[in-house]
Amino acid sequence: MPVDDIKPTRAGLLIVRRRMALAERVHRLLSMKLDGMMLDLVGLTEQAARERQELEEKYAGAREMVAVAAMMEGATGVLLAALSVEAYPSYTTGHRNVFGVRLPDLEPVMVRKTLDQRGYGILGTSSVIDDAADAYEELLEAIIATAELEGGIKHLLDDIEKTRRRVNALEFKIIPELEEARRFIENQRDEMERQEWTRLRRIKKIKAKRTGGL
Repeated sequence: MPVDDIKPTRAGLLIVRRRMALAERVHRLLSMKLDGMMLDLVGLTEQAARERQELEEKYAGAREMVAVAAMMEGATGVLLAALSVEAYPSYTTGHRNVFGVRLPDLEPVMVRKTLDQRGYGILGTSSVIDDAADAYEELLEAIIATAELEGGIKHLLDDIEKTRRRVNALEFKIIPELEEARRFIENQRDEMERQEWTRLRRIKKIKAKRTGGL
Protein backbone atom coordinates (compact mmCIF):
# COMPACT_ATOMS: atom_id res chain seq x y z
CA MET A 1 0.00 0.00 0.00
CA PRO A 2 1.51 3.37 -1.05
CA VAL A 3 2.05 5.93 1.70
CA ASP A 4 -0.45 8.32 0.10
CA ASP A 5 -3.19 5.68 0.30
CA ILE A 6 -2.87 5.22 4.07
CA LYS A 7 -5.83 6.75 5.88
CA PRO A 8 -5.31 9.02 8.92
CA THR A 9 -6.67 6.46 11.34
CA ARG A 10 -5.20 4.58 14.26
CA ALA A 11 -4.74 1.53 12.01
CA GLY A 12 -3.03 3.71 9.40
CA LEU A 13 -0.70 5.13 12.03
CA LEU A 14 0.24 1.60 13.14
CA ILE A 15 1.02 0.66 9.53
CA VAL A 16 3.31 3.66 9.10
CA ARG A 17 5.09 3.01 12.39
CA ARG A 18 5.67 -0.64 11.47
CA ARG A 19 7.04 0.38 8.09
CA MET A 20 9.31 2.94 9.70
CA ALA A 21 10.67 0.39 12.16
CA LEU A 22 11.35 -2.05 9.31
CA ALA A 23 12.96 0.61 7.09
CA GLU A 24 15.22 1.79 9.92
CA ARG A 25 16.25 -1.78 10.74
CA VAL A 26 17.05 -2.54 7.08
CA HIS A 27 18.92 0.77 6.80
CA ARG A 28 21.00 -0.10 9.85
CA LEU A 29 21.85 -3.60 8.55
CA LEU A 30 22.70 -2.36 5.07
CA SER A 31 24.90 0.39 6.52
CA MET A 32 26.79 -2.21 8.55
CA LYS A 33 27.15 -4.39 5.45
CA LEU A 34 28.40 -1.41 3.46
CA ASP A 35 31.01 -0.55 6.09
CA GLY A 36 32.17 -4.17 6.19
CA MET A 37 32.44 -4.39 2.41
CA MET A 38 34.42 -1.14 2.30
CA LEU A 39 36.91 -2.50 4.84
CA ASP A 40 37.21 -5.74 2.88
CA LEU A 41 37.67 -3.75 -0.34
CA VAL A 42 40.58 -1.84 1.19
CA GLY A 43 42.23 -5.12 2.20
CA LEU A 44 41.70 -6.68 -1.23
CA THR A 45 42.99 -3.57 -3.00
CA GLU A 46 46.17 -3.51 -0.96
CA GLN A 47 46.69 -7.23 -1.51
CA ALA A 48 46.04 -6.84 -5.26
CA ALA A 49 48.63 -4.06 -5.47
CA ARG A 50 51.22 -6.33 -3.83
CA GLU A 51 50.27 -9.24 -6.09
CA ARG A 52 50.50 -6.99 -9.16
CA GLN A 53 53.99 -5.88 -8.19
CA GLU A 54 55.08 -9.48 -7.61
CA LEU A 55 53.51 -10.45 -10.94
CA GLU A 56 55.56 -7.84 -12.78
CA GLU A 57 58.74 -9.02 -11.05
CA LYS A 58 58.01 -12.66 -11.90
CA TYR A 59 57.24 -11.72 -15.49
CA ALA A 60 60.57 -9.96 -15.83
CA GLY A 61 62.34 -12.89 -14.15
CA ALA A 62 60.63 -15.45 -16.42
CA ARG A 63 61.61 -13.53 -19.57
CA GLU A 64 65.17 -13.36 -18.32
CA MET A 65 65.24 -17.11 -17.66
CA VAL A 66 63.89 -17.84 -21.15
CA ALA A 67 66.53 -15.57 -22.66
CA VAL A 68 69.23 -17.48 -20.80
CA ALA A 69 67.72 -20.81 -21.91
CA ALA A 70 67.61 -19.60 -25.52
CA MET A 71 71.29 -18.66 -25.33
CA MET A 72 72.24 -22.05 -23.90
CA GLU A 73 69.87 -24.35 -25.82
CA GLY A 74 68.89 -22.20 -28.76
CA ALA A 75 65.43 -20.86 -29.60
CA THR A 76 64.51 -24.17 -31.27
CA GLY A 77 65.48 -26.15 -28.17
CA VAL A 78 63.31 -23.94 -25.96
CA LEU A 79 60.40 -24.21 -28.41
CA LEU A 80 60.65 -28.00 -28.58
CA ALA A 81 60.72 -28.24 -24.77
CA ALA A 82 57.62 -26.08 -24.56
CA LEU A 83 55.76 -28.10 -27.21
CA SER A 84 56.56 -31.38 -25.49
CA VAL A 85 54.29 -30.55 -22.53
CA GLU A 86 51.10 -32.59 -22.83
CA ALA A 87 49.14 -31.46 -19.75
CA TYR A 88 48.26 -27.82 -20.29
CA PRO A 89 47.89 -25.57 -17.24
CA SER A 90 44.37 -24.54 -16.29
CA TYR A 91 42.29 -23.59 -13.26
CA THR A 92 38.98 -24.41 -11.64
CA THR A 93 36.43 -21.75 -10.78
CA GLY A 94 34.51 -21.51 -7.55
CA HIS A 95 33.07 -18.83 -5.32
CA ARG A 96 33.40 -17.66 -1.74
CA ASN A 97 30.95 -15.53 0.17
CA VAL A 98 31.97 -12.18 1.65
CA PHE A 99 29.05 -10.23 3.19
CA GLY A 100 26.70 -12.05 0.83
CA VAL A 101 28.79 -11.19 -2.25
CA ARG A 102 29.99 -14.10 -4.40
CA LEU A 103 33.69 -13.52 -5.05
CA PRO A 104 35.62 -15.70 -7.51
CA ASP A 105 37.84 -18.43 -6.11
CA LEU A 106 40.33 -19.72 -8.70
CA GLU A 107 42.38 -22.87 -8.09
CA PRO A 108 45.39 -23.66 -10.36
CA VAL A 109 45.32 -27.06 -12.08
CA MET A 110 48.47 -28.65 -13.53
CA VAL A 111 50.37 -25.39 -13.34
CA ARG A 112 53.20 -26.78 -11.22
CA LYS A 113 54.60 -29.92 -12.88
CA THR A 114 57.21 -32.51 -12.04
CA LEU A 115 60.06 -33.17 -14.46
CA ASP A 116 58.22 -36.25 -15.75
CA GLN A 117 55.04 -34.25 -16.40
CA ARG A 118 56.89 -31.67 -18.49
CA GLY A 119 57.53 -34.29 -21.14
CA TYR A 120 60.79 -33.05 -22.61
CA GLY A 121 62.97 -35.52 -20.70
CA ILE A 122 65.94 -34.95 -18.45
CA LEU A 123 68.78 -36.20 -20.65
CA GLY A 124 68.07 -34.13 -23.71
CA THR A 125 67.99 -30.73 -22.00
CA SER A 126 70.03 -28.74 -19.50
CA SER A 127 68.97 -27.30 -16.17
CA VAL A 128 68.32 -23.86 -17.72
CA ILE A 129 65.19 -25.29 -19.36
CA ASP A 130 64.00 -26.46 -15.95
CA ASP A 131 64.73 -23.04 -14.46
CA ALA A 132 62.78 -21.33 -17.25
CA ALA A 133 59.87 -23.75 -16.77
CA ASP A 134 59.90 -23.12 -13.01
CA ALA A 135 59.85 -19.36 -13.59
CA TYR A 136 56.89 -19.53 -15.98
CA GLU A 137 54.97 -21.86 -13.69
CA GLU A 138 55.40 -19.34 -10.87
CA LEU A 139 54.32 -16.60 -13.27
CA LEU A 140 51.14 -18.51 -14.20
CA GLU A 141 50.27 -19.01 -10.52
CA ALA A 142 50.76 -15.27 -9.95
CA ILE A 143 48.51 -14.47 -12.94
CA ILE A 144 45.73 -16.69 -11.58
CA ALA A 145 46.06 -15.22 -8.07
CA THR A 146 45.99 -11.66 -9.44
CA ALA A 147 42.97 -12.43 -11.64
CA GLU A 148 41.13 -13.84 -8.62
CA LEU A 149 41.82 -10.72 -6.56
CA GLU A 150 40.96 -8.24 -9.30
CA GLY A 151 37.79 -10.16 -10.16
CA GLY A 152 36.82 -10.08 -6.49
CA ILE A 153 37.44 -6.33 -6.35
CA LYS A 154 35.17 -5.79 -9.37
CA HIS A 155 32.36 -7.90 -7.87
CA LEU A 156 32.73 -6.14 -4.53
CA LEU A 157 32.67 -2.68 -6.14
CA ASP A 158 29.48 -3.56 -8.04
CA ASP A 159 27.73 -4.74 -4.86
CA ILE A 160 29.00 -1.74 -2.88
CA GLU A 161 27.42 0.58 -5.44
CA LYS A 162 24.11 -1.33 -5.32
CA THR A 163 24.10 -1.33 -1.52
CA ARG A 164 24.96 2.38 -1.36
CA ARG A 165 22.01 3.19 -3.64
CA ARG A 166 19.68 1.20 -1.38
CA VAL A 167 21.05 2.89 1.75
CA ASN A 168 20.63 6.33 0.17
CA ALA A 169 17.10 5.51 -0.99
CA LEU A 170 16.14 4.47 2.52
CA GLU A 171 17.90 7.40 4.21
CA PHE A 172 16.86 10.22 1.89
CA LYS A 173 13.54 9.07 0.40
CA ILE A 174 11.70 6.18 2.05
CA ILE A 175 12.32 6.99 5.73
CA PRO A 176 11.66 10.77 5.29
CA GLU A 177 8.42 10.00 3.43
CA LEU A 178 7.29 7.65 6.19
CA GLU A 179 8.25 10.23 8.83
CA GLU A 180 6.23 12.86 6.98
CA ALA A 181 3.27 10.47 6.70
CA ARG A 182 3.49 9.72 10.43
CA ARG A 183 3.45 13.43 11.32
CA PHE A 184 0.58 14.06 8.91
CA ILE A 185 -1.54 11.25 10.40
CA GLU A 186 -0.76 12.33 13.95
CA ASN A 187 -1.68 15.95 13.10
CA GLN A 188 -4.87 14.82 11.40
CA ARG A 189 -5.81 12.69 14.39
CA ASP A 190 -5.07 15.59 16.78
CA GLU A 191 -7.22 17.88 14.67
CA MET A 192 -10.04 15.34 14.56
CA GLU A 193 -9.85 14.95 18.35
CA ARG A 194 -9.98 18.72 18.81
CA GLN A 195 -12.99 18.96 16.50
CA GLU A 196 -14.70 16.12 18.36
CA TRP A 197 -13.95 17.77 21.70
CA THR A 198 -15.33 21.10 20.41
CA ARG A 199 -18.45 19.37 19.07
CA LEU A 200 -19.08 17.59 22.36
CA ARG A 201 -18.58 20.83 24.29
CA ARG A 202 -21.05 22.61 22.03
CA ILE A 203 -23.58 19.82 22.48
CA LYS A 204 -23.07 20.00 26.23
CA LYS A 205 -23.71 23.76 26.22
CA ILE A 206 -26.85 23.34 24.13
CA LYS A 207 -28.17 20.69 26.51
CA ALA A 208 -27.34 22.91 29.48
CA LYS A 209 -29.29 25.84 27.96
CA ARG A 210 -32.28 23.62 27.23
CA THR A 211 -32.21 22.24 30.75
CA GLY A 212 -31.99 25.77 32.18
CA GLY A 213 -34.83 26.98 29.99
CA LEU A 214 -37.10 24.28 31.34
